[in-house]
Amino acid sequence: MVLSVVSRESEEGSSAFVSPVFASRYVQEPVPRYKMPEKSMSKDAAYQLIHDELLLDSSPRLNLASFVTTWMEPECDKLIMEGINKNYADMDEYPVTTELQNRCVNIIARLFNAPVLSKETAVGVGTVGSSEAIMLAGLAFKKRWQQKRRAEGKPYDKPNIVTGANVQVCWEKFARYFEVELKEVKLREGFYVMDPVKAVEMVDENTICVAAILGSTLNGEFEDVKLLNELLMQKNKRTGWDTPIHVDAASGGFIAPFLFPELEWDFRLPLVKSINVSGHKYGLVYAGIGWVIWRNKEDLPEELIFHINYLGADQPTFTLNFSKGSSQIIAQYYQFLRLGFEGYSKVMQNCMESARILREGLEKMGCFDIISKVEGVPLVAFSIKGQNKSLAFKLSDNLRRFGWIVPAYTLPAHAEHITVLRVVVREDFGRPMVEKFLSHLEIGMNEIDIAVDVPIPRIRFTVELRPSHNVVDGDACSIPKAVIVSQQVEHIEKNIPLVSGKTKGVC
Repeated sequence: MVLSVVSRESEEGSSAFVSPVFASRYVQEPVPRYKMPEKSMSKDAAYQLIHDELLLDSSPRLNLASFVTTWMEPECDKLIMEGINKNYADMDEYPVTTELQNRCVNIIARLFNAPVLSKETAVGVGTVGSSEAIMLAGLAFKKRWQQKRRAEGKPYDKPNIVTGANVQVCWEKFARYFEVELKEVKLREGFYVMDPVKAVEMVDENTICVAAILGSTLNGEFEDVKLLNELLMQKNKRTGWDTPIHVDAASGGFIAPFLFPELEWDFRLPLVKSINVSGHKYGLVYAGIGWVIWRNKEDLPEELIFHINYLGADQPTFTLNFSKGSSQIIAQYYQFLRLGFEGYSKVMQNCMESARILREGLEKMGCFDIISKVEGVPLVAFSIKGQNKSLAFKLSDNLRRFGWIVPAYTLPAHAEHITVLRVVVREDFGRPMVEKFLSHLEIGMNEIDIAVDVPIPRIRFTVELRPSHNVVDGDACSIPKAVIVSQQVEHIEKNIPLVSGKTKGVC
């Protein structure tokens, strides 16, 4: 959630009130913005006032920055409204909703090739998104590592995680909130994901896990989890450690099983102990649902699980919060039931086809370098050829005039000189919208100067006025004489400064 600042009354002025437009038919006085109104208003006025303000938001369908689902079928919308007043924490009161989560966990575990036919017993939980799922998985790794170190009589106060510098901001949050050092493998030009060789080199006895990404936020690329598993197994054998792998499949977890079934990235690899995935991304559910699956219940320390009974029965729970809505869990099960494997495969194929059309359209323009990969999340990340950083931000601004939201951002350290634009292709971004976007993109490109490799100079003149007398129509008139005494040429180039940390937080 965004951190909000409480307004000071001395600073509010006219901005302290909301002035209704159409709602003025019911409300004649301005409504306080930061204080609760003294009097009630009609439901029609309250609705219209909020509705009018929300019109200023961008259209979710045109938000090409986000991976999060923006369209579902009306039947699912109806189910969401039917379950919106159910608190999922009340498992004893809503046993069918709890059963739907159990079914979803089982479906996802099998989708990720959990060893259900062996002695191992996979477990999992629903979360409010992949951020919470990663927090829970990270806590499980940290606790298991501490237990092992404590039993061996070794220090357990300096845990670390090895990741690529391309990880989503939630990993940095986990490291800071739960006091774990984040060791990042730096990127380099032409290689924008974690290098498994360098990652394994950074592993030490204090490493609680190596986090691999199936679908990088920066360019959608899948990291080589299979190679990471092989290299880490060799190092574990050589050192006697048992460093495991977590796969952050927030974006790619619902892509790979349907489009790249032969790709080994999941529980088929022995060191992969847990996987998170976002139901609200390519799981095709509105924002507010994520999942984390553990290979074996032994990978989730019992001391992290709480047992409560004050809602009517013993309820094991592992979560960072308590109360949450049931609607998204119900919606996830609807999608599994409605689409099945066949339906999900078709949706993902359509997304990939739209991404292909977009990529080819960009290539035909001849002024972009494509940095995303064909095998990965259906998105297209691209940069402007041979130009300064500011042009990408200008193009992003130009596209907003047509309603499109396309993020422009610099890559992390060691590749920060590259500025990228990224278009995420979701189910509701079909071919007609791709073609319209390309036409608007071409207009936007024509409006920025890309013909030169240097910024347009700004020339400043210093003018000195000197008195002089001139005769105009026979009358004496004093007219100052302008003399240029100096001039200065400046090269203007807009740079966007970035503080340390991640630049994207969508989960």
